[in-house]
Amino acid sequence: MKEIDVKVPNIGDFTEVEVIEVLVDQGQDILKNDPLITIESDKSSVEIPSNFEGKVKSLKLKVGDKVSEGDSILTLESSSSEKKIKEETKIEKQSEPIKEIKQTTEQISISQKKISEISSASPKTRKFARELGVNINLVVGSEKDGRVIEDDIKKFVSSKSVNNNVAKEIKPIKIKNEYEHSDFGQVEIKDIPRVKKLASTYLTNSWTTIPHVTNHDEADITEMESFRSSLKDIYTGEKIKITPLAFIIKALVASLKKFPSFNSSIDQIESGKMTLKKYYHIGIAVDTPNGLMVPKIRDANNKKISVISKELKEVSELCRNLKIDKKELFGGSMTITSLGGIGGSFFTPIINYPEVAILGVGRSEKKQVFLNGKFQIRTMLPISLSYDHRIIDGAEAARFNNDLKENLGNNFAYKLAV
Repeated sequence: MKEIDVKVPNIGDFTEVEVIEVLVDQGQDILKNDPLITIESDKSSVEIPSNFEGKVKSLKLKVGDKVSEGDSILTLESSSSEKKIKEETKIEKQSEPIKEIKQTTEQISISQKKISEISSASPKTRKFARELGVNINLVVGSEKDGRVIEDDIKKFVSSKSVNNNVAKEIKPIKIKNEYEHSDFGQVEIKDIPRVKKLASTYLTNSWTTIPHVTNHDEADITEMESFRSSLKDIYTGEKIKITPLAFIIKALVASLKKFPSFNSSIDQIESGKMTLKKYYHIGIAVDTPNGLMVPKIRDANNKKISVISKELKEVSELCRNLKIDKKELFGGSMTITSLGGIGGSFFTPIINYPEVAILGVGRSEKKQVFLNGKFQIRTMLPISLSYDHRIIDGAEAARFNNDLKENLGNNFAYKLAV
């Protein structure tokens, strides 16, 4: 048996690159061209193959080590003749430097024994998997030669087929603090409100299973606000106060009718089917001292704006007093979360699973807008539409926003709906 010191070959201008994977184990038999390690620069990665065959006697590197040309990778016991080893060593020294470490990790023709367990992916994709706590070698790649991309990881996380193993495969990273908070000053320990603890489970599930995308836009509600402020009781002549949210609910329902995929659920995605809802129950995020609650305005399509406005006050009061029926927090079509009464403009709301979209509304403000050939003062409303990218694409979301903006600006629709 001859011992061979297998070293890092010429890798061009790259020095002090990090070892992100060790692909062999001590005692393992390897063939020529089998991958030994994967190294990564700031922007890319590549596998280093072996120019020899034999059994791994000892490993000289571990994940996280920095290497350069000539550093030892491992010691190999080879049964090849001394003449053959010298020839292989000569070939290794004369080999061309590994040129630019390509963005897509190249697969070398290697033995099926080990490579079947190793996924090919770019450094960016590997980092994405590490951030989610996903073992990338468990992900089936959709690209050439089984290369894994970010979409494959998202599908892996969202697929119901792996949700049963989430606890095993996607574990939250626990970081042990070196110091206690009290080491730096006075603190107070309080119980998290029960509503927030219950909501956290649903929020975590939504964020980890749904690929969120958010479209931001502005709706011109000048005519809507003018009409709203002009409403008066026909008998007393007193001004009628109707919240803008009631108008937004009515406009949203009109858009849901035109775009039925937004009024759906895909809680059984593995079956390849979606549930299209024929009802229009709009969820409203209510800020309470105990946390956020989302009651539903049932059958909003059959109710006038004045009735919706009255129900908004009633369900909000029930939520704040913790008297809302639990069933009223479920069975929605789509949710609206409004920060208009507090402040702020655009944000990224989290979808209320199993719904597929949520509308975020900011505070309206007057702006100079170029309209009909001149600048005018208009009342603009920031809207943020988050949607499930598995069922809704960007173009459809943009069309939905455009339709919603048109509904919000259609004065005649409000007059008919009050």
